[in-house]
Amino acid sequence: MKIAISVTAPKPGAAFATRFGRAPAFVIIDTNTDDRQTVANPAARAGGGAGIRAAEFLIRQGVEAVISGAFGPKASDVLRPSGLRLYRAASGTVDDLVARLLKGDLDAVEDA
Repeated sequence: MKIAISVTAPKPGAAFATRFGRAPAFVIIDTNTDDRQTVANPAARAGGGAGIRAAEFLIRQGVEAVISGAFGPKASDVLRPSGLRLYRAASGTVDDLVARLLKGDLDAVEDA
């Protein structure tokens, strides 16, 4: 599964970011191969529509699930029809969040 996690900077080891659309970056992890890449969020500084643009970016990356602190309704409206699963967390390291997701310890977001 390919998972994106919002983080505070586009560098390895960055801390978890609680905002989705304006997160500075995302760590994208393929849980089948453990390949990881940290990518800048091209929508982080958008004047408007950051959640939508970030969602479209992750869809193009082939992501299947997203972990963040908060998803706006417009971002959810783009992510959900694409089949992406959304998970909300309050804190944690990237490795901790992946482990919690794989164990089923993160709750899926039912509403934005």
